[in-house]
Amino acid sequence: MLAALVPALPARAAEPHVLVATLDGVINPITDSYISKAVDRAVAGHANALVIQMDTPGGLDTSMRNIIKKILAAPLPVVVFVSPSGARAASAGLYITEAADIAAMAPGTNIGSAHPVSLGGSNPAASPAASPSTSGSSSTAPDIESQKIENDAAAYIRALATLHHRNADWAEQAVRQSINVPADDAVKLSVVDLESRDLDTLLQDLDGRTIDKGGHTYTLQTARAGIERYDMSGFDQLLQAVADPNLVYLLFLLAIIGIGFWVTHPGLFLPGVIGVIAGILAALSLFDLPINIAGVLLILTAVVLFVVDLKAVTHGVLTTGGIVAMTLGGLLLINTSFLAEGVNIPLLIITVLVIAGIFLFILRKVIDARRLPYQAGEESMIGTVGTVREPLNPSGLVFTNGALWQATSTGGPLPAGTQVRVVAVDGLHLKVEAEQSKSDGSLTVLPPTVEGQQAASS
Repeated sequence: MLAALVPALPARAAEPHVLVATLDGVINPITDSYISKAVDRAVAGHANALVIQMDTPGGLDTSMRNIIKKILAAPLPVVVFVSPSGARAASAGLYITEAADIAAMAPGTNIGSAHPVSLGGSNPAASPAASPSTSGSSSTAPDIESQKIENDAAAYIRALATLHHRNADWAEQAVRQSINVPADDAVKLSVVDLESRDLDTLLQDLDGRTIDKGGHTYTLQTARAGIERYDMSGFDQLLQAVADPNLVYLLFLLAIIGIGFWVTHPGLFLPGVIGVIAGILAALSLFDLPINIAGVLLILTAVVLFVVDLKAVTHGVLTTGGIVAMTLGGLLLINTSFLAEGVNIPLLIITVLVIAGIFLFILRKVIDARRLPYQAGEESMIGTVGTVREPLNPSGLVFTNGALWQATSTGGPLPAGTQVRVVAVDGLHLKVEAEQSKSDGSLTVLPPTVEGQQAASS
């Protein structure tokens, strides 16, 4: 019986099958690692082809290039299928599609919009005044750095399209002019090779096609091929979900604020728990994204400046510096390269304004509290107004703050009923002066109360 089973194993292994991977979402180090593992699995399993079902708005340049290198070096045909209907291959997705041995799209999908995006600085070639030919012209000199980035991106997409005999001119326009076309036009323009309704239809359409790659010719046998799906692991899906620059930025701020609040208020555990969880999620994402350490340091510096301004008497100077540092930190947090977008600018502005507003409100309360007189101890008595109950000649009794006090007048004898103000405190003995409340400078004398008369008679 065993002898009968042994020959069946090679026969099953020899059956044609394709490996199907799903690239859904932003191109980043997680998807880079996933596609790399998919290629290795397809090669190790002797798959007839690797099909990458893709729907992406774009992503990081470094991850995109790693995926393209893996596709080009794979010793088997790699098919990129932009699907399902409603999907797109934008920005970095266009490059990956053009790198595929066969590029296909489902109806209702689109491809293009690959103009470089950069938040970095620029280096103008020359100022208008530097060249005689531009004298008197109001136009600015071209941005050399932007031109270099755009030319590099255009040359790269052109090379990929030419390699697979596709429309290199249109591909370059997609980079320089950010144009976009639907699936049927993409086939007519030779941007992609074919349009297929779904995966089963695609496998029927691919059957019998030959691919020349790496000095070898591959014949696709996909009409009756088995389908092996290779999906992301649960942990990779979690990393993919949190590996968004905007979410990373928010988690990072939440971690700093939560942990900082817990450190300054040890009895409150909830902010600390929330801060630690947010910090762990942010750390997972930060390890998988190209983080600019300068951005991290600027955000940390901003928080420190906010906190220090609550302690120091700078009247908001440090808070202003913190606002600037947090804004720059958010812009520089993600090393975007030329195809990826960093933290969303409106989100960055909103968070900076909210955090700055909270700290400015707290700072205003702190400054107002510093201006208030002491509310406890001997110092709190100074400035209070009371009434003479026993004539001060120069010492007697004064009623203030709900109690009778031994008091001495600093300005001569004062009769009972006179309003006085406390000017100094010596233990349990007050020093007072007459309260000048009338415009003519005369003293205000109140009728002595019963308690005052009793105190005087005693």
